[in-house]
Amino acid sequence: MKTPSKYLPYFIIVALAIIWGSSFILMKRGMLCYSSGQVAAMRIFIAFLCLLPFTWSKIKTLQKKDWKYLIASGFLGNGIPAFLFTYAETGISSSLAGILNSLTPLFTLVVGYFLFKSKVRAINILGVLIGFGGTAWLLLDSPGSQQQVQLSYALLVILATVCYAFSVNIIKTYLHHLDSILISGGALLVVGPLCGLYLCFTDILSRSATNPMALTSFMYIFVLGFMGTAVSLLYFNKLIKMSSALFASSTTYFIPIVALFWGMADHESMGYQQVVAMGIILSGMYLINKKTGG
Repeated sequence: MKTPSKYLPYFIIVALAIIWGSSFILMKRGMLCYSSGQVAAMRIFIAFLCLLPFTWSKIKTLQKKDWKYLIASGFLGNGIPAFLFTYAETGISSSLAGILNSLTPLFTLVVGYFLFKSKVRAINILGVLIGFGGTAWLLLDSPGSQQQVQLSYALLVILATVCYAFSVNIIKTYLHHLDSILISGGALLVVGPLCGLYLCFTDILSRSATNPMALTSFMYIFVLGFMGTAVSLLYFNKLIKMSSALFASSTTYFIPIVALFWGMADHESMGYQQVVAMGIILSGMYLINKKTGG
């Protein structure tokens, strides 16, 4: 079997950071017409439909013991965070949500070490702290960071990162023998139909018929579901299998950088502090991957 290029994980991380870094603004745009719960449910349901044709034929290969971990991954890695993020963005900015998302590696390390017996070296811990420090600098120096932050909404994002931390460790520990399509599609097979059922009990049809922004919002949500969940989930699970859980979760350190460039595209300035912060984050990424345990 051909060994993947040693640079492939880094290419996947950059691609995922671009996709996920853009997801926060897509959520916000989706809520121009639909409620936070509807945006979250539509995102998961669309992703479920996209992967269903590729998953269905492989379902029979799953063992009974796999299902409990797929259920956990479905809720912790997809369903619950989707609703937490969209609701949080009703109270905080999309860029701040993206920055807070970078706490995922920190919780991945803690959860992995204490509950999954993952091997963690001092240099990995140093990498997490450095990366988090760079993220904190971006947070403090980013436009709009001085405005009052509603703590309760920020805590929802932090709770979502804890959910991600559990999901990443579960996949790495218990589902590593499955291919990426089966892990991703199997997890969405658990939560996708539930999200579709939820939508049936909302006013989604009346909103779609009466709101002039409905089509535009739906297009944003479709991109969010297809790229931000279905495609990205495939490659993220592949990344988990290729590397360590901690390294895979460190994808989130690049998300604030993407959010910063979104701001530049919206005519926001970029100072030397942001450049230095990016360098700090990249340095932390290197140390996180330095002979990480898995």
